[in-house]
This record gives sequence, structure tokens and C-alpha cells, in this order.
Amino acid sequence: MTGAGPSVRRGAGRPTREQAEARNEELLDTALDLFLEHGYEAVTIEMIAARVGMTKRTIYARHSDKASLFLTAVLRAIERQALPREALEELDGGDLAGTLEAVARLRIGQVMTPDGLRLQRIINTEGYRFPEIFVAGYELSTARVVEFVADVLDRAAAQGRIAPTDSDQAARAFMSMVVGGQVRAIVAGRPPTPEQIEKRVGFTVRLLLDGLRPR
Repeated sequence: MTGAGPSVRRGAGRPTREQAEARNEELLDTALDLFLEHGYEAVTIEMIAARVGMTKRTIYARHSDKASLFLTAVLRAIERQALPREALEELDGGDLAGTLEAVARLRIGQVMTPDGLRLQRIINTEGYRFPEIFVAGYELSTARVVEFVADVLDRAAAQGRIAPTDSDQAARAFMSMVVGGQVRAIVAGRPPTPEQIEKRVGFTVRLLLDGLRPR
């Protein structure tokens, strides 16, 4: 531990901006845990206040109601799970089939984590009430992957490795076949085994590339 002198403990006065931000982060983390654990309807502001050690008044000063707190907490979680373009680019090792398989494994793997599964379930169940979270989940996850896969297919077509195609539609079909089905099974409580994932991913990639084979 370094420093010029002993740390100064703040009294019971007004918290610093950093302390206020840290408490708000703690509030959002706690609220998210409760919403993911119990669902939107079952969670109350009283439950959140008790868990995080805040007064209801303090929570309402930051978020006007439960819906606002829920939306902020879930959108923040979706943003944290979003795949940056750089992470996708790292999967492109030059082998088209290998790249597509790696993309599929990454997306399926995200949903198979405990937090990823709970987040996907709450998006599915509350997306009708809060369409913002459904849109954010698509734009920050699925849409980014579709765009990346389309770019990979475009490069492959330009190199003559596959036939020219509507790369956006091909990428969407790929994601629906190889990821969508696995995600639905995971969310429904029937997660595939690693062997099943490998088999299904490999089959779907071969099916796609066979269909795009140059004539």
C-alpha cells in the first residue's frame, strides 16, 4: 500500500461524488440480482432497500419508480455482456468454417453462464413489458454478431471461397439455426451437452457452407 500519509475517514457528512456513484452501482447490482432471482413482479422497493442497506427515499431520489430501476439495471447488464467488435475479430483466424464455429460457441457459451441464462430469461419474460430491453439485447448482442458474420461471408465471397450471396440474410439464417435453437433449449432448462453443441455447430456450419459452395 502506498501513499503520503494515513487515509482520512469521512464523517457522516455529504458523500463524495465517487462514493455516491459507488453506492448507485451497488444499488443497481443488488436490484439486478433480485430481479433475476425473483422476477419483476415479485420484487419490491422494500426488498431492494433492505438488501442494499438504503432507505426507500434514497432509492426514489435516484430512480422514480420500480420500473425505472428495473430498466436501468437490466440495460446496464445487457451493455456489460455486449460483445465488442474486437472480441469478434479475434475469432477470425482465416479459416471460414473455424471462424463461424467459434462465433457460435461464443454466443451459446454466453447464455450458458448462470448470469447469462438469468439475463436471457428476464429479457424473454419481461420484453413485452419493457420492449427497450428486448431491443437492446438484440442490438448489442445478436445484431453485432450478424453484422460480423455477414462481413466474414462478404470477404469469403470476394475471395471466391463461397458463392456471392445476400450475406445479411445468410448471417441471420446461420444465427437462427446454430444459436437460436440452442439458446431456446438452454432457457427452457434443457441445455445441450458440450458434445451435442459441437455436433450441432459443426453440422450447421457445414450445411451453410455447402449451400454457398461456388458453382
